[in-house]
Amino acid sequence: MNTFLHLMPGMIPAIPEIFLGFAICLVLLFEVFVGVRRPGATATLTLFVLVVGAALTARYADVGHQMVLFNGMYVTDPLAFVLKLAGFLFVAVALLYSRMYLESRNILRGEYYVLALTALLGIFVIVSANSLLTVYIGVELLALSVYAMVAFDRESGVAAESAMKYFVLGAIASGTLLYGMSIIYGLTGTLDLGVIATKLTASGSLGVILGLTFIVVAVAFKLGAVPFHMWLPDVYEGAPTSVTLFVGTAPKIAYFALMLRLLAHGLAGTSADWTLMLTPLAVLTLIVGNLVAIAQSNLKRMLAYSTIGHVGFIVLGFVAGTPSGYSASLYYTLVYVLVALGSFGVILLASRKGFEADKLEHYKGLYQRDPLLALVMMMLMFSLAGVPPFVGFWAKLRIIQALWETSHLGLVIVSVVMSVVGAFYYLRVVKLMYFDAPPENLPATLRPLGPRFVIGVNAAAALVLGILPSPLLDLCSRLIH
Repeated sequence: MNTFLHLMPGMIPAIPEIFLGFAICLVLLFEVFVGVRRPGATATLTLFVLVVGAALTARYADVGHQMVLFNGMYVTDPLAFVLKLAGFLFVAVALLYSRMYLESRNILRGEYYVLALTALLGIFVIVSANSLLTVYIGVELLALSVYAMVAFDRESGVAAESAMKYFVLGAIASGTLLYGMSIIYGLTGTLDLGVIATKLTASGSLGVILGLTFIVVAVAFKLGAVPFHMWLPDVYEGAPTSVTLFVGTAPKIAYFALMLRLLAHGLAGTSADWTLMLTPLAVLTLIVGNLVAIAQSNLKRMLAYSTIGHVGFIVLGFVAGTPSGYSASLYYTLVYVLVALGSFGVILLASRKGFEADKLEHYKGLYQRDPLLALVMMMLMFSLAGVPPFVGFWAKLRIIQALWETSHLGLVIVSVVMSVVGAFYYLRVVKLMYFDAPPENLPATLRPLGPRFVIGVNAAAALVLGILPSPLLDLCSRLIH
């Protein structure tokens, strides 16, 4: 490694992507020659790869400076460094939670881990994108990997149907994004986001508004914002729960970076236009996500609409249009991914072979059957609801503060009301676990030591970061400012 870096000193900032590219090939070859004879070995190797990748990123990344590489197509800065380390961590935890689930359903195959690493590579490309071309490559690399993961259980017709819906709608969104980018390129004559930011300083022209409209629609689809959310509940419910866990967590980092690099940086001169477009999307997303979640009896579907509601909060940070708003969105994104990992992890550990613990009724009396899992789920539900002292409270408060500072009083009121509405369906889960009698003939929950320890740490992190919020809040502020 040191010899390579000595020969190619200009490539050092791109160590995470270079390493992942080699690792994907290694994992694929390992699966072909070793994994087929030793199921599970590829999963262990993938976790090792993620640990090594995080260590190399921490060792060789130049944290304090911004650097532009590859003829302006790639940028590395403190924000990219932190998001890539978070990506390694979140994907490793997601794969750790998923292993026993995949094994019990006979879909523990190396291709799953190759697709997960490829999706992570797509996330990293988006995070460091400094060109319209790099943005699009990253978006497609992530999207195509996730489409395949959703359809990974070939025995499940529901998963295949969900994947087809996701693929068709995703292809339309990709075309929309590409068309919007082509308009912006035609107006500016450049793909470089930095140059675009200097050229598009005047808003209001028909061409700019048309290009922005297509880009905002595509970004809203990727996030799952209303009215472009149709795919999200179906994919969350129909995909294997391990894939739902992956889709609902790590890619959110990429889509935050997509909004920041493409809208807040590249199209900063037209912020008056795109904030105007995002405002009704954010309000609709908050209202629809939280209200429809109340009517759900399927926990995965409830968490899907919950995700839509949280996306509304993330978008509101960009509606504020200030560094404070962007840092609030970054903080909200990291907090949401942390808590969502644990929430879907509980579903995985409560499921068994032939039994998907995806209905709300399956969690009645969980405290009597598995006190640890019930405690973890209660802490995570409190955090998602924004109950102090859990970290979700500070995430919502930071968004509301950013809106208050920019005089968006109406949005502040909507945010507070929807937070109260959202608390109902989260607290309903807690009530079922602690106050209802358990149904008969429910299988016992899974009790693997490693994942249970990690999920306990996951829930504890939601509490500790809520009691001591300053380090992460300050970090997010420094990364954006």
